[in-house]
Amino acid sequence: MELLALGRVEYEPTYAAMQAFTTERAPDTADQLWICEHPPVYTQGLAGKPEHIFNPANIPVVQTNRGGQVTYHGPGQVVAYPLLDLKRAGYFVKEYVYRIEEALIRTLLHFGVTGHRVAGAPGIYVRLDDPSGHAPLANRPRKDATGTQSLEPDFNGLGKIAALGIKVSRNCTYHGLALNVAMDLEPFRRINPCGYVALQTVDLSTIGVPVSWNDAADVLSHKLATYLAP
Repeated sequence: MELLALGRVEYEPTYAAMQAFTTERAPDTADQLWICEHPPVYTQGLAGKPEHIFNPANIPVVQTNRGGQVTYHGPGQVVAYPLLDLKRAGYFVKEYVYRIEEALIRTLLHFGVTGHRVAGAPGIYVRLDDPSGHAPLANRPRKDATGTQSLEPDFNGLGKIAALGIKVSRNCTYHGLALNVAMDLEPFRRINPCGYVALQTVDLSTIGVPVSWNDAADVLSHKLATYLAP
């Protein structure tokens, strides 16, 4: 996987470039991982509902073809776009999402933070009262007595620290994930993040972990390259 460090780039040209790369890639095109940061922007997924953006003010809203609903990108957030051929990698979309989440969990662990999955709600969350505690969540993904997965998310006592939204075209991925490092979190209060009313969003800084953007980007890049490997 080739790593491209793009720096701070506008969202819409980056989105267009991802689409072009995916459309034009050949079976032997090397996978790429784009790491970047965006100026303030709200992005809506295919399932996005306008009522979840109630006060965008001067922040632009961009409609996209990724999964999920609305999220916010801004300075102080590490954004990663894996451009991956899943057929060549040898796994399916569900495992791809699991691997992305595992890379995020391992990145947080590197900085002494315990990341959690929540049943029915993609992304990574932390306990607000104990960000480094290892006790598993009662609402973690698991099967119930009937063998089915509970899909009713419960965010009590949690803050969302990383989001993901993906698109797969011709077995190839684009869009990706975002890890909150040291942001102005106020724009998240103008939306229902990922479509959830009053979901609290946090970053490493607000839970007491002083990490630079570059350090977080470096660790996340290496974890993604490891966990997305065939």
